[in-house]
Amino acid sequence: MPHSNHEPDVLENLRSELSNWRPWIDRAIVLGYAVLAGLAVVGFTLASDWAFGLFERIHRGHPWLVLLWTPACTAGIVWATRRWFPGAAGSGIPQVKATLHPALPPERRGRFVSLRLTLAKIGLGAAGFAAGLSIGREGPSVQVAAGVMQHARRWLSPGSTIDMRALLVAGGAAGIAAAFNAPLAGVVFAIEELTGRLEARASGVVITAIVLAGLMAVSVYGNLSYFGVIRVPPLGWSLAGPGLLVALAAGAAGGVFSRLMAASLTNAPQRLNALRARWPIRFAAAGGLLIAVMGLVSGGVTFGAGSEAVKHMLAGQEGLTPLYTLLKFIATWVTAWVGAPGGIFAPSLSIGAGIGDAVAGLADPHLAPALIAMGMAAFLAAVTQAPLTAFIIVMEMVDGHSMVLSLMASAMLASLVSRMIGRPLYEVLAAHMVAGAIAGPAPPSPPPPDDGMR
Repeated sequence: MPHSNHEPDVLENLRSELSNWRPWIDRAIVLGYAVLAGLAVVGFTLASDWAFGLFERIHRGHPWLVLLWTPACTAGIVWATRRWFPGAAGSGIPQVKATLHPALPPERRGRFVSLRLTLAKIGLGAAGFAAGLSIGREGPSVQVAAGVMQHARRWLSPGSTIDMRALLVAGGAAGIAAAFNAPLAGVVFAIEELTGRLEARASGVVITAIVLAGLMAVSVYGNLSYFGVIRVPPLGWSLAGPGLLVALAAGAAGGVFSRLMAASLTNAPQRLNALRARWPIRFAAAGGLLIAVMGLVSGGVTFGAGSEAVKHMLAGQEGLTPLYTLLKFIATWVTAWVGAPGGIFAPSLSIGAGIGDAVAGLADPHLAPALIAMGMAAFLAAVTQAPLTAFIIVMEMVDGHSMVLSLMASAMLASLVSRMIGRPLYEVLAAHMVAGAIAGPAPPSPPPPDDGMR
């Protein structure tokens, strides 16, 4: 009786691959777009760094000017976003999740992910850094890269096995990988946050996009971990108590933050949301003024992503007091609430680092680097309720392979605590976006093709 499972015929498979040139062209197109996606994230990073450098010069030279600059810029950013690019508001991750949602009609995908929105996200996101808003660029990088990758579909052959869904997932994963220089986190993010599973036929596209986009980032910044290499003491049972306290505190704080964000951004019935709906630009200016005041009170700590504060804490130079951590929490929430484009990943990491540093001050300062890293993983896991992505991002960002079990435990525990407080933030926001897109007016019909005859 012949075996049903034959070994692959190498020569026959090779002949089959080489006999049809069209799949090779499709693969080359995807490779090219993966490179472009990485370059788009690199361009966004450079623009954001330049813009925040501009803001820091204004803040250092004329601190009180920030009280006019930040509200005016915030109002302008929100006005431009609402008028021309409503799909660019917020993080960018919910938009990609909404685009992947099975209930969203294919013709409405352009509301959330497109080349036009990629360019808008880069410009408006950089403007947010120039305004000094409490935002990150990692979440927006997901939408930026996905907008580039999905454009490849129009050039692929009709019979190509690379579909729009695979391109969107690959772009989102590549965005995380290139922004954090964390390729493993990109793969896990694709599985845990975007799809729930990674199909075999899509895995090659996803990994290719992560590798090429990551290479673009490495070629510009070098192969360095985001926060350098942390120095942790030998970990023993002395870390158990403080580590448990960090995980519980960060889990509760992250759950409250997630619930506040969900209520604010899904137009839950509140008096302030009624004001936001009636006078969105004035609301944005008032939010910008509040962010400016908190920034001045904190000595500038709450402005921007907060990455520099985390680096200082990990190096043992200075920490965030609980008051500054609370102000960063509020500044990040207000920035998202007013509708400015910007992510919450990096600010969440700085808030979590502040929680870890505060617990270290109460327990044992020698444990500070480990507790700070655990706080980062725990708070990010609590906000996103994606613990695997959170702990792997932090592990790759601090080169903390010696802390794998500690980071994993803190992320999982914090996520469990957060689930008792609220639903997953990105899922709530994506579902709200899909419902709005389905209930909204039909998209305009596409213009006729330009055949060059005018």
